[in-house]
Amino acid sequence: MSTANAPRSLVAENQEILWSIELIKLGARLQLLQEETHLSRERLLRLYREVAGHSPSKGMLPYSTDWFMSWQANIHASLFLSIYRYLDKAIALPSLELLIKSYRLYLEQADIGPDGPPLSITRAWFLLRFVTANMLTTAPCTRCGGHFVVHAQDLIGDYVCGICAPPSRAGKPAKRSRTA
Repeated sequence: MSTANAPRSLVAENQEILWSIELIKLGARLQLLQEETHLSRERLLRLYREVAGHSPSKGMLPYSTDWFMSWQANIHASLFLSIYRYLDKAIALPSLELLIKSYRLYLEQADIGPDGPPLSITRAWFLLRFVTANMLTTAPCTRCGGHFVVHAQDLIGDYVCGICAPPSRAGKPAKRSRTA
């Protein structure tokens, strides 16, 4: 029997189950799991309910490169992408394991507020897809030298990052309404 037609090994399937569990714990959407594993939708739904204790979120995934351009999102996306690229060069890992390890390191380094991390695992996954598709890339800041996420078609000759030149209201809480 040829190996090309052989069923996936039990070891590979078990590894995908373990990665799926980790991704669910990190808040991954079901569509990410379906795209990145060979597990059936029904199996992923059962696994999701078992691990998360509830059914997965429904609705469309956040598909937009513009989200990564806002001040705070850009800083977090850039941090995650730097970690991912470093690990990708430093150690050979399967793509899902690299995503999980990079995201865990991001969570350790990021300043996570009470609302959770600004960059979800699903958005981190989309970021990697956008970079692979040459929709997003990174540019060095002319002041600090850090590399930050930018649109691939942007003119970036004199790029200054959101840390070196934050917007005027950056980091300030929104005003509460007078009726509150």
